[in-house]
Amino acid sequence: MGVIQIFSDMVHYEFWRYAVAGGLIIALVCSVLSVYVVLRRMAFIGQGISHSAFGGVALGIYFFGAGSHATLGIYGTALIFCILVAWLIANTTKEGQISEDSAIGIFLVVSMALGIIFFKAARGYSQDATTYLFGSVLAMTQEELWLIAGLSLIVLLPLWILQKELLFYTFDSRMARVVGVPVNFLHYLLLTLLSITIVISARLIGIVLISAFLVLPAATAQLLCSRFTTLLMSSVVLGVGCTLVGLMLSCATDAPAGAAIVLVQFAVFLGAVAWKRLRQGRRFLAPQS
Repeated sequence: MGVIQIFSDMVHYEFWRYAVAGGLIIALVCSVLSVYVVLRRMAFIGQGISHSAFGGVALGIYFFGAGSHATLGIYGTALIFCILVAWLIANTTKEGQISEDSAIGIFLVVSMALGIIFFKAARGYSQDATTYLFGSVLAMTQEELWLIAGLSLIVLLPLWILQKELLFYTFDSRMARVVGVPVNFLHYLLLTLLSITIVISARLIGIVLISAFLVLPAATAQLLCSRFTTLLMSSVVLGVGCTLVGLMLSCATDAPAGAAIVLVQFAVFLGAVAWKRLRQGRRFLAPQS
């Protein structure tokens, strides 16, 4: 299948149009948030929240059933569940009584166990479990697209309005606290925004793979540049570009969209690693004046 045929399919088939639009919106939000996740070293807690979404989605399907009529209920239940898990992790580790990685590991497995129980109780919805775990390009509907667009604005607006405070908190949280920056509020805000982003990404990307979207764009950009503004722009360009290429590969090969995008992101990451090592090697071998 040629590139022209791929674009033709994306134009003519409604589900592909929704998938491309939803995928690019999700890539934009994840790429912006990825910068803070990487710089604040929140990758593991992002993974913990993403896996907890399985429990929230299962609970939503248990209460509201499946299908387009239940979309809002499932998203709302999953969102509340993820935010509660994220805040519980932060609260549990706040006093230092238990390490963050231990708390994340505990809540991760408990959430997954609850998800299995609720999906089992909601008989007949095993296909929905697979969709949310691994993502499906066929799952995106017009209603979900509008919902994703609205929730994405809710995520991006605080990141834009509080950019200076978040930047200060990201690079030096102790000094930020000293000068009066609301560090605790910003930490819980980032956890909440992470939860929203994970929930809106679950259907297309999959709960298992969404953490890659929150790490790889900024991790790759960090290998190529150091200034925050350049890092942010590079992360967005890489995230959106890899998503578009991954969707095209998915269309051409019938591979799951989320998996295809992650593999493209990883290939670009490996290329950035090789380029940086090559540049460092040339610098080391260059004659000193």
